[in-house]
Amino acid sequence: MPSRDEASITRLIKVLKSFGLRESDPRLRQMMEKMKSFEDEDDDARNFLLPRDKFKECVHPSMHLISQALRNHLIIPSWGEFCGQIKTIFEECAHVKDGYVATYIPQLARQDPDIWGLSICTIDGQRVSFGDSKLPFCVQSVSKAFNYAIVSSDLGADFVHSYVGHEPSGRLFNEICLDSNGKPHNPLINAGAIIVTSLIRNHLTMADRFDFVLNEYKKLAGGEHVGFNNATFLSERDTADRNYALSYYMKENKCFPPGTQGLREELDLYFQLCSLETTCETAAVMAATLANGGNSLFLCVCPLTDELCIHPRSCRDVLSLMYSCGMYDFSGKFAFQVCQ
Repeated sequence: MPSRDEASITRLIKVLKSFGLRESDPRLRQMMEKMKSFEDEDDDARNFLLPRDKFKECVHPSMHLISQALRNHLIIPSWGEFCGQIKTIFEECAHVKDGYVATYIPQLARQDPDIWGLSICTIDGQRVSFGDSKLPFCVQSVSKAFNYAIVSSDLGADFVHSYVGHEPSGRLFNEICLDSNGKPHNPLINAGAIIVTSLIRNHLTMADRFDFVLNEYKKLAGGEHVGFNNATFLSERDTADRNYALSYYMKENKCFPPGTQGLREELDLYFQLCSLETTCETAAVMAATLANGGNSLFLCVCPLTDELCIHPRSCRDVLSLMYSCGMYDFSGKFAFQVCQ
């Protein structure tokens, strides 16, 4: 029977897991490192009771998070019940075979349609995953929302929207058209996303521009996996006639900003950003970072690192655009039927 002067790190970790917090959570890193140092001293600190002073020393760097969990003050308090409901939904949806894989890029057409994964990360960093959640996939058009948020945060929303609008187009995502002001309708269709790409640090070399965005993605993901699929990039570039036609149309209408490095270079960067890879787990953290900016303070910080990633106004703007324009020509129906 343990005395009141001893405590178990193993039991604490088990309790934290029951609230959705992982051992790998960066906010618990110092605690885990301290525990490892005690393991080196005493064989295995997980499997015995630590004296009060050593236990306090171990948990002190993560005390705020631990206290929040033990007081049941995390955003989803009944975590086990919540995960049970999500698992039921996941298993029910696993039998849905409607739809088809994308065919407009040959490399995407080769993807296995039976892969099925789900990940959730809350704004407090509670996490759960099911199925093929660790398999990498290309972000494709998901990149448009994050690229807009990054550029808007870097250059300011007013400047960005002097080149691209913020209204739903009501047309196909790759339609060759502009709004009544001679600009792409919004940043979440191909025309607007290409213009947004041309605004990304266009005074730098192409390699540095790519690295800038990649590093911003990693910040949004709290250091989780973000990679690059070169085969998809090459495949997309080889079948890019529509995007080239759209870009030449925008060039004719003087849509591109000064300093644009040429259509081929800008489209290459656009295709490269579409070919960035994440997993369900990574994407869940990135989504939680944006969702964190949807609170009353609009502080767009990564829930795993507490690092400020996106300017508050830019976070607010991208969430608004995702609601109004994020599902292309299905945005209105989606908002009407789902977002209630």
